[in-house]
Amino acid sequence: MGMLDGKVALVTGAARGQGRSHAVRLAEEGADVIIVDLCSKPDTTTYRGATEAELKETASMIESAGRRAHVAVADVRSLDELERAVAGGVAELGRLDTVVANAGIFTSGALHELSEAQWDEMIDVNLSGVWKTLRVTIPRLIEQGDGGSITLISSTGGIKGFANFGHYVAAKHGVTGLARTAANELGQYRIRCNSIHPTSVLTDMIDHSDMYRLFRPDLENPTHEDFREACQASMAVLPVPWVEPVDISNAVVWLASDAARYVTGITLPVDAGFLNK
Repeated sequence: MGMLDGKVALVTGAARGQGRSHAVRLAEEGADVIIVDLCSKPDTTTYRGATEAELKETASMIESAGRRAHVAVADVRSLDELERAVAGGVAELGRLDTVVANAGIFTSGALHELSEAQWDEMIDVNLSGVWKTLRVTIPRLIEQGDGGSITLISSTGGIKGFANFGHYVAAKHGVTGLARTAANELGQYRIRCNSIHPTSVLTDMIDHSDMYRLFRPDLENPTHEDFREACQASMAVLPVPWVEPVDISNAVVWLASDAARYVTGITLPVDAGFLNK
């Protein structure tokens, strides 16, 4: 028996990385899952974009866990695309109980050197995309009348500042504020909203040469191993350089479950102690 038997979840950014992990863990605990992803590379990012084949692979992993998946290629920057994705998923799977707003991007640059395109795309995806996810899902949760759980994936950058990615920090601080506001607005409907704040998570979003150079600007051609050493020295109290996607997913599952039925409005770090440094 799973912690989420009979539930239906929505996960954005589900083609790979954290989103895939969240979707699969939710399925392992009994939920059917609506999985959404852009399935292409946002303009200002430098790492490889997700693909439709990867989103379908996530669906296969959900089905291998014995649950149903509804696949939707959609951009969280578009209310219309999100509305169609959620409507199609609810029509196929029957309801909606859990929302995980996970889709996000990462780029870097000093505040005075960021391009307008970098700023705009970061805010559009990482903040406005979260609000738009809320905008299309909250009315359904209210209408169902059965309560629900919303989890917004923020960051340690949603709690403290970091040099060289102020646009990301601004967006993630905004996500934290959205979660706290939603908790206050939706409590009357028994809908909970919380934010999770990961430290570095080893996914394609951080495991690439631009990020290596950000952490090791002293090296001409830093490697993955150089990046690992820099992260371990600066990003945790526990002796690890980063956490794995499943570590965040386990928190997602807990917040979605009845084990957290009276937990709302919290900022939950999964950071190997980084915020305690």
